[in-house]
Amino acid sequence: MPPGLDPLAAVRADGDPRTDVYLTGTVFLDIIFTGLDSAPVRGTESWARGMGSSPGGVANMATALARLGLRTSLAAAFGDDMYGEYCWEALEQGEGIDLELSRKVPGWHSPVTVSMAYEGERTMVSHGHEAPPPEHAFDGKHAPGCPPPSRACVASLVPGRREGWLGCAAGRGSRIFADVGWDDSGRWDPADLADLEHCEAFLPNAEEAMRYTRTSCPRAAARKLADLVPLAVVTLGPEGAYAVDGRTGESAEVAGIAVEALDPTGAGDVFVAGFVTGTLAEWPLADRLAFAGLSAALSVQEFGGSLSAPGWAEIAAWWRGVRACGTPAAAGLSRQYGFLDAVLPAAYRPAPLARAVPTIGFRRPA
Repeated sequence: MPPGLDPLAAVRADGDPRTDVYLTGTVFLDIIFTGLDSAPVRGTESWARGMGSSPGGVANMATALARLGLRTSLAAAFGDDMYGEYCWEALEQGEGIDLELSRKVPGWHSPVTVSMAYEGERTMVSHGHEAPPPEHAFDGKHAPGCPPPSRACVASLVPGRREGWLGCAAGRGSRIFADVGWDDSGRWDPADLADLEHCEAFLPNAEEAMRYTRTSCPRAAARKLADLVPLAVVTLGPEGAYAVDGRTGESAEVAGIAVEALDPTGAGDVFVAGFVTGTLAEWPLADRLAFAGLSAALSVQEFGGSLSAPGWAEIAAWWRGVRACGTPAAAGLSRQYGFLDAVLPAAYRPAPLARAVPTIGFRRPA
């Protein structure tokens, strides 16, 4: 990380954990098709105008965090096939993610997801098998069951299932940020999310938030969720996000940034990564929301979920463009994102980030 681009530089102190953010989950090899005019039709063949491959699943969040300068540790299983080797190398060597707690599983093939982006949305088909359990099950003391000391942990809650490591991490002082997936049971009962008791922030999308709170308005849903967690953040898709701090009563809302979306895969993960970064850096709530929305907006203009995540170079380039534009819309963005002046060096232009490629396994010319 170049000097001056550590977003937590102002809050770091001797004795802090070596890890900023810990996360665990399943890494997929994502194959993304874009440029589809409509959903595939049964009995026909559809040709996509664009294609990319990249690590996916929990790798989306890990990469987004690392590209924003957070010291990221990932515990995951990797297959010993070419897909697994590619994902490991891309994350460890390409992104600088700590994989010390990850493992390579002989004879286990990598999970794969095919994502098709069209009409501003995406449809996914996945295949994989559960990885064999690690040698050391959760015992409250040792990894991979219990994570190392870290400033924060990011988790995806599963309705009806508790994750023992979350309580362990929270007990060690880690700040827990969580989102949630679709409730296939149809219950949408907050009691099924028992691990919320360990969370500092809960970041569902609008549909999920309204179903869990039995409300018809995402802002009302956020206010009800703030009774369950200290900080409730409801994402509104292209419209932006709304947050309520239940400890102070403060609320904030930011509008989305209009962009031409190529692929929305992983945008939610990038949003969470941006919000975690701003929270750990102790920015005001509105600035955290704005930064998270900007990070997500920049990501949907690239292929894939992980390698589409922006770094500080992309954020700096966007900010220079806004400041150079004289339109009323740009003036509004300049006011909202003025906090970036204190974050970004004057002329930051590092090497380009890795992006998703059509296929993997190419060899460099001799």
